[in-house]
Amino acid sequence: MNVKSLYISAQEKGAGTLFISMGMMEILKRNLHNVAFFRPIIYSKSKLDRDIEFILKRYNIDMNYKEAYGFDIEYVEAMLASNRYNELINQLITKFKKLEKKYDFVLCEGIRRSFLSKTINYDLNIKIAQNFGSSIINIISAKDRKVTEIYEDILMENENVSSEGCLNFATFVNRLDKKNYKNLEKKLKKVSQNVYLFRELDELDRLTVQDVLEGLDAKAINFGNKDHTKVIKSVKVAALSVNNFLEHLEEDDLIVVPADRSDIILGLFGALYSKNYPNISAIVLPYSTKVDKSIQKLIDGFDDFNIPILSVSTDTYQTANNISKINARLRVTSERKIALALGLFHQNVNIEQIEKNIVTASSDIMTPMMFEYKLFELARVNKKSIVLPESKDERILRAAEIILRRGVAEIILLGDEEELRENYLRLGLDLSEAKIINHLDSKLMKIFVDEFYNRRKAKGLSEKAAEDAMLHVNYFATMMVELGYADGMVSGAVHSTGETIRPALQIIKTVPNINLVSSVFFMCLKTKVLVYGDCAINQDPNAKELAQIAQSCAATAQTFGIDAKVAMLSYSTGDSGYGVDVDKVREATKFFKKNNPKILIEGPIQYDAAVNKKVASSKLPNSKVAGNANVLIFTDLNAGNNTYKAVQRSSDAVAIGPILQGLNKPINDLSRGCDVYDIVNTIAITAVQAGKK
Repeated sequence: MNVKSLYISAQEKGAGTLFISMGMMEILKRNLHNVAFFRPIIYSKSKLDRDIEFILKRYNIDMNYKEAYGFDIEYVEAMLASNRYNELINQLITKFKKLEKKYDFVLCEGIRRSFLSKTINYDLNIKIAQNFGSSIINIISAKDRKVTEIYEDILMENENVSSEGCLNFATFVNRLDKKNYKNLEKKLKKVSQNVYLFRELDELDRLTVQDVLEGLDAKAINFGNKDHTKVIKSVKVAALSVNNFLEHLEEDDLIVVPADRSDIILGLFGALYSKNYPNISAIVLPYSTKVDKSIQKLIDGFDDFNIPILSVSTDTYQTANNISKINARLRVTSERKIALALGLFHQNVNIEQIEKNIVTASSDIMTPMMFEYKLFELARVNKKSIVLPESKDERILRAAEIILRRGVAEIILLGDEEELRENYLRLGLDLSEAKIINHLDSKLMKIFVDEFYNRRKAKGLSEKAAEDAMLHVNYFATMMVELGYADGMVSGAVHSTGETIRPALQIIKTVPNINLVSSVFFMCLKTKVLVYGDCAINQDPNAKELAQIAQSCAATAQTFGIDAKVAMLSYSTGDSGYGVDVDKVREATKFFKKNNPKILIEGPIQYDAAVNKKVASSKLPNSKVAGNANVLIFTDLNAGNNTYKAVQRSSDAVAIGPILQGLNKPINDLSRGCDVYDIVNTIAITAVQAGKK
């Protein structure tokens, strides 16, 4: 069964259509560059369709909004009421076929049947899918339903699809509670169809601070960069005295309180900094009032943690009532919910089977998004544990949560457990699945000190110096990797490159036949990924060292599914030039060929001849590498570092790295200016490296 379009169909609102569309788009974009998203029917042309808006933005779909839908419900029902069904279907087919010609794959999302008039007594989604020639994905909501009902619904929907001559690609059953999940799983063993089950995750249906901000049209008084992602578990109105009210606080509450209740507001901020009280998500001030100037001054003085404060014009009762009517939304900026949803999808779906059933057009195109998806999947298939020693840094904690939620790797954090827990809860994060080790009082400390001393005593290391070294988080984390307590380490958000690499060189050492550590950057251009080395570590390598760097870069490329074609860069191509630098590159190329006869290499070669086929055809017409090189080796750090930054800044390339190579076990260094997603990508890369080891 090979398909080039899929039609997602759900019967009711709240079944999780966008969740399934997002999961399927993840798979498609990992394999195909040119994918379209199409909704034949939307609710209204006068309102922006949120599913279309989300998918186009998140996945950088190259199509305008109007291309992504057919007609709205009003137009469709008018056509059907005037017996113009065939005309309507033909109009939809015309729009669909335009997309089918232009794109490699079209993912369609149908309208909920419950939105259509009850006079339409047939499944319009199936009729449309039938005429598109699309295989169908059914979505069934299991919320508040019995197992027998759900089971019968699965069979009935599949029968309905088959009877209309359509192909049932898969059925997704959403929002199962724990008991029903197990019982339905047993019942479905008799059914041969592709049915995937998903447990209910309460957080996906909970409001965020952003939902409340938009839903109430509120004004943000006190608002941090990441406050919009905070989840709200319940809403409370502060009507008691402060000492009584504090006892009723629960984790992630939203509090509605008048601005003149300074006692309550101070109590809430006190709770934020107390280990004895839970952390709330936000405060909403009714009546458009402001907190007292002295209280605001006090709040403004909190640097590390804060509580978002919103202001609305309505009274206390109306505000609480309005909040109860807001629906939770999935936005492109909802990083935490997206990570949780994608983790749930990948844990419960046979990705390999779905990929086999999708026609993948043969293409050399690799976009940054495709590379990231492949990276995550490589890590997820062989899940490893990564230790993060810099757990006091907010960026590290946010990245760790995304990794855990997406199921990319297991996370170990170094630090005081109670302090760490307080910190991540204040940030509105959930790191309950992370393992926390306080290295200062860990049973491993003595083992590590003894091990380090025994390895280094011949070089003059004293027991006291070994103990002092292990008190440093990077040394402790590196020894965890060396002795198998973790599979890899990522550091450098706070520490220097030297502080990250030095322990690795002393403890882990380099791989056989390689005596230096080097680095690569994955340069994700618009339609391809290039490997640059070395752009971060070795200042002026000699010919043998340059050959080793090339060897390590080729091995790294192969690890990440890139068939290495190595270009040894110089200001001269082939035999056209001479000089110290050119001779070094020429000699390095000979060393490489001798030790790696099966890997394609060309050198010396200029950058344009390495990557541009037209230039290559005139300068090196018989070369298998020229014009097709994907691993580019620079003569020294000056050339490599400047080139990667020039390409990154001038062509909007995504630069992932530096990734360390040549070590026996994976240790990776971050830039101190890194953002959360730089850390996420580096953790995923480290996990992939660990899996290959």
